[in-house]
Amino acid sequence: MDFVRVGSLVEIPEGELRAYDVPAGRVAVAHDEHRLFAVDDTCTGEGCALNEGTFDDRTARITCATCESVFDAETGEPVEGSAVDPLRVFVAREDAGWLEISTTPLG
Repeated sequence: MDFVRVGSLVEIPEGELRAYDVPAGRVAVAHDEHRLFAVDDTCTGEGCALNEGTFDDRTARITCATCESVFDAETGEPVEGSAVDPLRVFVAREDAGWLEISTTPLG
């Protein structure tokens, strides 16, 4: 699996979302105390930018600011709202303080 370095991990405060461009498209990234999450930045409910939404680091769920669809950040599956289709999930990792994201989604 290939990875691309997109920025410093400190650019993403815990509980917040940031968007980065990788070869497969725009990816929303979030993290809690122990894990990193990376999913498509485009909501499957209404095509909104998920990085403008919220990330609940207690439940690892991302909420779209526009249509209020809620997604499991680990699996990309919609759990509430109008979205029916799951988000593509990417691998995110930290390497010496840098954030790296897989160049292609899982599966």
